Amino acid sequence: MKLNELRDNPGAARKSKRVARGPGSGKGKTAGRGIKGQKSRSGVTIGGYEGGQMPLYRRLPKRGFTKPNAKSYAVVNLGQIQAFVDAGKLDAKAEVTEDALVAAGVVRRKLDGVRVLAKGEVKAKLKLSVTGASRAAIAAVEKAGGTLTVAAAPAAAE
Repeated sequence: MKLNELRDNPGAARKSKRVARGPGSGKGKTAGRGIKGQKSRSGVTIGGYEGGQMPLYRRLPKRGFTKPNAKSYAVVNLGQIQAFVDAGKLDAKAEVTEDALVAAGVVRRKLDGVRVLAKGEVKAKLKLSVTGASRAAIAAVEKAGGTLTVAAAPAAAE
C-alpha cells in the first residue's frame, strides 16, 4: 500500500451540503431558510421567544433555593463494599477508610467525604471509618459484627 492509495472508510466522511450556490443545487436563492422573517436573517437567535406573548419561563413562579455551600458526598452502598471484599479488592481484616475505598475503586473520588448507605447486605466483619452513614447502614454493619465510625454524626430526622 502506498500513501496515494490511502482512503477513508466508505461512509466515514459525508460531503457538506453547499447552500446558496445557484438554482440547480436545490438549495439556492434562500438557502433552505424559507422567505423573510426573523429566522431567515443571520445572527438572530430566538431561544424561548413566544411572539410577544409572555414566555413560559416568566409565566411560571420561581421555586426553591440552591444552597451555595452545600456538601456533596460520594455515595457508596454496603452491597458494593461487600462485592469488593468478595472480589479481594478490599481487605476486610484491615480498617476500611475513605482512602482505601478510593484506592480499591469503590468510589472515584472523596468529594466532601464518603457516605455509606444500607442498600445490599454485608456479611463480612468490617471496621469502616467514613464521613457519613445512614442509621440503617450503621445497624447493618453492627449486625454483621463490625463497626462503622462516622466523623459527622447523622442529623436527627425531623
